[in-house]
Amino acid sequence: MPAQKTTKAKRPSHRFVIDVSAPANDKIFDVAAFEKFLHDRVKVQGRTNNLGEAVTITRNGDSSIVVEAKIEFSKRYLKYLTKKFLKKNNLRDWLRVVSTQKDTYTLKYFNISNQEEESDDE
Repeated sequence: MPAQKTTKAKRPSHRFVIDVSAPANDKIFDVAAFEKFLHDRVKVQGRTNNLGEAVTITRNGDSSIVVEAKIEFSKRYLKYLTKKFLKKNNLRDWLRVVSTQKDTYTLKYFNISNQEEESDDE
């Protein structure tokens, strides 16, 4: 008889980065408040404040937030929460959330300088 292969269920491990360096350097974005917002709002198994060992949220200085999950976790959910935070702090009109890599979101400014120049010409 051939030897049977033992298959171990692979535990998902996700590491997502939200780069907030541009608005944080301009002092319009509070990284500590954003980290607290994520701690308060991220749901695990349908409940907030249930992070435990499954999800860890850490801050790398004033440049980025790292979310590591040992359970199934959606990158899109982080985008949703980031946009919600921007709306709450009235920053949604100037900042957008852009995916720059497979596991990274970056906060970028809207390019509004061209629109201002066009309206001046009229």
